[in-house]
Amino acid sequence: MQQPKELLDRLRQGGPLYFLRWLALAAGVGLVVGAVGAGFYYTFQFVTRLRLAHPWLLLLLPAGGVAIVLLYRLCGMERDRGTNFVLAAVREDESLRLRTAPLVFVSTMLIHLFGGSSGREGAILQIGGSISSWLGRRLLLDEEDREIMTMCGMAAGFSALFGTPLTAAVFAMEVVSVGMMDYAALIPCILSAAVGLLTAQLFQVPATSFSLSGVPSLSPLSLIQMVALGILLALLSVVFCQAMHTASRLYQRLLPNKLLRAAVGGALVIVLTCAVWLWNPGSYDYNGAGASVLSSALTGQARPEAFALKILFTAVTLGAGFKGGEIVPVFFTGATFGCTVAPLLGLDASFGAGVGLAGLFCGVTNCPMASLLLALELFCTSDGLFSGQAFVLFAVAIGVSYMLSGYSGLYQEQKILFEKLHHTLRNREGTKKD
Repeated sequence: MQQPKELLDRLRQGGPLYFLRWLALAAGVGLVVGAVGAGFYYTFQFVTRLRLAHPWLLLLLPAGGVAIVLLYRLCGMERDRGTNFVLAAVREDESLRLRTAPLVFVSTMLIHLFGGSSGREGAILQIGGSISSWLGRRLLLDEEDREIMTMCGMAAGFSALFGTPLTAAVFAMEVVSVGMMDYAALIPCILSAAVGLLTAQLFQVPATSFSLSGVPSLSPLSLIQMVALGILLALLSVVFCQAMHTASRLYQRLLPNKLLRAAVGGALVIVLTCAVWLWNPGSYDYNGAGASVLSSALTGQARPEAFALKILFTAVTLGAGFKGGEIVPVFFTGATFGCTVAPLLGLDASFGAGVGLAGLFCGVTNCPMASLLLALELFCTSDGLFSGQAFVLFAVAIGVSYMLSGYSGLYQEQKILFEKLHHTLRNREGTKKD
């Protein structure tokens, strides 16, 4: 009878057994993370409805921030780096603690209950990554396989929440080291994403999708318009990332005490909300995820100042140390910006919002392949079809946004391995290789 170590060695050597093992592991991760993702979705919807029904809960945001800091301190996770820690876990095999999952779950719900501006994808990436990383350690997987397991968890969580399995799989592989994807993780990540989606659908979690109108035909003029919009989105992505990083640095320098920082950040969000009321009475458009504003922008309706205010609200919230994610605020910002500037370029506002969403996502994450798939999975034209020509137009804007957005991004642990404008290999620290 084979010893457990001998069996593990055989499974690591490749071949049919190795393939079957990954089918089982990826499906298992998809089932577990997909179920957790469904629970996350329904809890998120509940706290959002509760906040909208009781606007006074915004006044508790400073206390909620203090509670989050104390919770992380109590659990020995005060130095948690959020999504950056997940990226480091994939590239450098840093251990993700299982306690990360419930901590992020609770913290994200507190932020949205009390009206902080953040997303949900950062939370689900951390939840999925921590669960799958823990499973990899419990199953005695080696370093390389644990890294793939972590990517599978990221893909399953993203897919369960957004209903975009191809985007989720490629994003999990692409975001860690831009320019080099581990294709050994391709089938595991796709399978985990697909099973995660199916599991979420069993719990009736709806997939995210939108219909766009006014999609132009492919022509020299539309290509020029896409290049122009891509340039603007690249500039906006730099502004968005700088706002996030600058806010965090300012908070740390001016308010080194994390408890005070969280309380002040919550108070600033309240002040900003009251200021918005001066020209839009009773508006809570920039608190929480802002799903209703995002949906309106993709139908061609958005206030011209919406994108700038969402950047401000998100920087103030996340810079103060609140947990959550930046991707949904990126979607909000990109869609409202695209909706606003598209008519100035001769484009339909709805189509411009869709391009803005995908293009800004690319600019801040440096993930062009995932962004292309995001456009494919999220959008369709008004007649229910997504034409090949429309996909080409998205690709042009996304490509321009990627090339001109620079080498910074939302995630400091992300490494860009090749120059964007020249075919030059960069080293692991992001500088040119001699």
